[in-house]
Amino acid sequence: MNAIIEMKNLNKFYGSHHVLKDIDLSVSRGEVVVVVGASGSGKSTLIRCVNGLEMYQNGSLLVDGYPMPVEEDRRLGGERELAAIRKGVGMVFQQFNLFPHKTVVENITIAPMRVHRKTRREAEATALKLLERVGLEAHAHKYPGQLSGGQQQRVAIARSLAMEPHLMLFDEPTSALDPEMIGEVLDVMRELAADGMTMMIVTHEMGFAREVADRIVYIDQGSILEIGKPDAFFDNPENDRARSFLARVLKH
Repeated sequence: MNAIIEMKNLNKFYGSHHVLKDIDLSVSRGEVVVVVGASGSGKSTLIRCVNGLEMYQNGSLLVDGYPMPVEEDRRLGGERELAAIRKGVGMVFQQFNLFPHKTVVENITIAPMRVHRKTRREAEATALKLLERVGLEAHAHKYPGQLSGGQQQRVAIARSLAMEPHLMLFDEPTSALDPEMIGEVLDVMRELAADGMTMMIVTHEMGFAREVADRIVYIDQGSILEIGKPDAFFDNPENDRARSFLARVLKH
């Protein structure tokens, strides 16, 4: 299997609190893996380990062929590997994290110019293409405060895509949005999935998860309890806790 993410016996602690427990998970190139579970189950911590925002204490994690350094190695200066990994990984958060004093197009061009040494002209041409892709080309020269939450999140997706990532991570990208804005962000993510982008997504949007995922990963209290195809997971989960979780979330 051509894995872009490979975790083996990965463990994460906050002090004495064991947050992730012996995680074994791989994600293939071109695959869409959706991680679901109750709040506080470890979903966001799991996905944040993939681009080094959270440090894990033992086990192993390979991202695009690079070994993600464990916490001890990072404390000793293992940042070169981390920088190499992050160049190929885009991440979209719950909050949009846009620079409020810069226009939409400026927000998208900063990183390509600084990290990839693109000229302003090259970076702006790419930014405008990406804004067209997410349906926001008419808003290129507005400031984030002039946009709705859904529009800002689509800008955040375009900003990540501007770095030409091999892998996109989404950490509950619609949880801060009003209900009427959720669909416009999910539509962009559907298009990315259809285009073959490798994606790892944490979400509470179960209908979306069933529609776009190649596999569903169910995590509870820091452990992966079930991995399966969407139809099998939603129609006939094998794990009792997964059944209980689905009974709660699907009745709303």
